[in-house]
Amino acid sequence: MAYAFTFWTCYVLLREYEKVASMRLQFLSLERRRLDQFTVLVRNVPPDPDETVSELLEHFFLVNHPDHYLTHQVVCNANKLASLVKKKKKKQNWLDYYQLKYSRNQSQRPQMKTGFLGHFGGKVDAIDHHISEIEELSKEIEEERTRVLKDPKSIMPAAFVSFKTRWGAAVCAQTQQSRNPTLWLTEWAPEPRDVYWQNLAIPYMSLKVRRLIIGVAFLLLTFFFIIPIASVQALASIEGIEKRAPFLKSVIEIKFIKSVIQGFLPGIVLKLFLIFLPTILMIMSKFEGFISLSSLERRSATRNYIFLVINVFLGSILTGAAFEQLNSFIKQSANEIPKTIGVAVPMKATFFITYIMVDGWAGIAGEVLMLKPLIFYHLKNFLLVKTEKDREEAMDPGSLGFHTGEPRIQLYFLLGLVYATVTPVLLPFIVIFFAFAYLVFRHQIINVYNHEYESGAAFWPDVHGRIITGLVISQLALMGLLSTKEAAQSTPFLIALPVLTIWFHRFCNGRHKSAFVKYPLQEAMMKDTLERARDPNFNLKACLHSAYVHPIFKGDDDDEDDLSVEMETESVLVPTKRQSQRNTPVPSKISGGYSPSLPEAVKNGEL
Repeated sequence: MAYAFTFWTCYVLLREYEKVASMRLQFLSLERRRLDQFTVLVRNVPPDPDETVSELLEHFFLVNHPDHYLTHQVVCNANKLASLVKKKKKKQNWLDYYQLKYSRNQSQRPQMKTGFLGHFGGKVDAIDHHISEIEELSKEIEEERTRVLKDPKSIMPAAFVSFKTRWGAAVCAQTQQSRNPTLWLTEWAPEPRDVYWQNLAIPYMSLKVRRLIIGVAFLLLTFFFIIPIASVQALASIEGIEKRAPFLKSVIEIKFIKSVIQGFLPGIVLKLFLIFLPTILMIMSKFEGFISLSSLERRSATRNYIFLVINVFLGSILTGAAFEQLNSFIKQSANEIPKTIGVAVPMKATFFITYIMVDGWAGIAGEVLMLKPLIFYHLKNFLLVKTEKDREEAMDPGSLGFHTGEPRIQLYFLLGLVYATVTPVLLPFIVIFFAFAYLVFRHQIINVYNHEYESGAAFWPDVHGRIITGLVISQLALMGLLSTKEAAQSTPFLIALPVLTIWFHRFCNGRHKSAFVKYPLQEAMMKDTLERARDPNFNLKACLHSAYVHPIFKGDDDDEDDLSVEMETESVLVPTKRQSQRNTPVPSKISGGYSPSLPEAVKNGEL
């Protein structure tokens, strides 16, 4: 049965990988002009004493991509400006509230306290106070806006570079631009609504340090979190409660109370411990410096899954009965760990059945009822809503949280694969969960949630990898279980399964993963040729003019004109302010001469 489940799972995964990869390529080929297909994010631009970042970028790409380069947009550190604008909007919202309140009752002007949380300090006229604060913030915003536009220190060594064709962008994004592999780093730009602007201001060289810090922090969080889970799980059993609170023994022995404690209490306690986990992991991902919302969610989802496997699956198996099992698990040799897990897996089937009902079934019911957004809406309506705009924002359902929902679904895949051959009675509960989850999430995605960004199925390789991980864990657990039974001689026949599964995973990635990280030049050229034939006069530059401008500058045409980089596409000369033109293969407007290191053929116009 282990071989049957493995081969069937791999067959379905292969078919699904092929289908999703084909759908992605079809989506990219049929989709109308997507600005991110023409744009590349360039990072770690080297400093130049003679040219600004903008001039250096224009010079570099006119020289190295002369036929395809179109325009670029430098990245500014506008985080402080964004915080000031956000603060001003908040003050403006309060002003609208007090003005509305005064319009309803003009007998008395509204008053407010200026101290902590508006409950301390002296009373002042609320409308006049907010008008004066908004005026001060407007002055600060104008000063900060001017500084961002004029101060070279606010310009980051990064830019969004756009090309005339998809083919030109694909060549730039998928090749090394410089002899030094740490400079002029290029990658596909996320679509404009997918950009996480705050992290673009993080220096590129600090990203490795940030990710090392977060990696260590996540490791500590994962393995130390199991201690409170184990302690509370132990207390959530009948023996633990009777030991800690013997005066409750008579109450616990009541049949109904005993059933609730044995069946649902451990699962509920575990669920409560995991409420704040997605938020913590998302904060950690933001600190790492990812520059798109989709990459933030992918990283958070990966860590969420690892956390659930270690703390929910392995933690519940090994530490659910008594905390002392944790000590024995840590002290035993590595060879004994599969046996320990294998023996404990069937014993915890009842717990996971109740966990599926508490977390899975109830979670799906809560999803279709939108209980969490409903509760938050009423809390915001009671505490925070002051105007109709606030009410509209409070009613916003948001987007589908991939980093919260997908790891939970992957955990149920893991449970189904592990218990398929060990305790098949758990499978109907898994099947019911997935049947309802399909119906509910399909409805929610189509009719309820906002479409925050479009990644073109870029998440699928991660999903595939986590199912493979669950399959390998199930095989190792079965090997550990059989090695303790009379069927120990059959264990060697299972050794081939993990090897074949890992080989299958590498085969799938080698065959199809490139479709999710690269854009085929053949597809790009085909699409470019078709669009030139259909619409030869389309002005792509006008569409890209403000697409990658920081949102804080949008709505103000003057600022966008200042930030955007204009260029004459007809010019064959590359302007530069460098003293030396040793790396400039075309004439410079400044000197009008050629580099002495260039061959005579170039000087004579033969090349």
